[in-house]
Amino acid sequence: METAGMAEDEAANITSDLKRLNFEKGNIVLRKGDLCKHSFFVEKGLLRSYTLEDNGKEHVIQFAPENWFIVDRSSVYFNDTSEIFIEAVEDTQVVLVNEQFVCRANESSLAFNRFNDKLLHNHIRQLQKRINLLLGATAEVRYLNFIETYPDLLLRVPQWMIASYLGITPESLSRVRKELAHKNFKPS
Repeated sequence: METAGMAEDEAANITSDLKRLNFEKGNIVLRKGDLCKHSFFVEKGLLRSYTLEDNGKEHVIQFAPENWFIVDRSSVYFNDTSEIFIEAVEDTQVVLVNEQFVCRANESSLAFNRFNDKLLHNHIRQLQKRINLLLGATAEVRYLNFIETYPDLLLRVPQWMIASYLGITPESLSRVRKELAHKNFKPS
């Protein structure tokens, strides 16, 4: 995990009690109805969060590849039961970050406090952008934004999960990809 702008010794001191966990592909990291006690920082692998309708339909909320955080913020910060699932899309290694650690690090390090504020603001910005795209953008624009946000996931994530994240059917995603191919679009 990065030092969050802190000196190496300062970072080592406050991160010494963080725990690492490994999850195999397909493992459920957090279930709906459970209390989320940690943020998960992905060191290696890939997690996703999603909701599940009564009829079994999934709605992917977020992917978290390497160096991303994923969490049910409402659950971890307000002690609400989780409304989402978090699952390992690949074999994944995470660092567990609990609220006590964040409070302690915020109090002992101005650099960490700034890092944490920036992280939260970036998360809010990303959520706002995602809501705006889902409400008003075409499927093509949403797909292009997905590629921009998650450039290395096209070959790591099944197409049906990408379609779910975009709020479209896999068939619609296939049409979007075909139309982009006709325009000679090639993801980098």
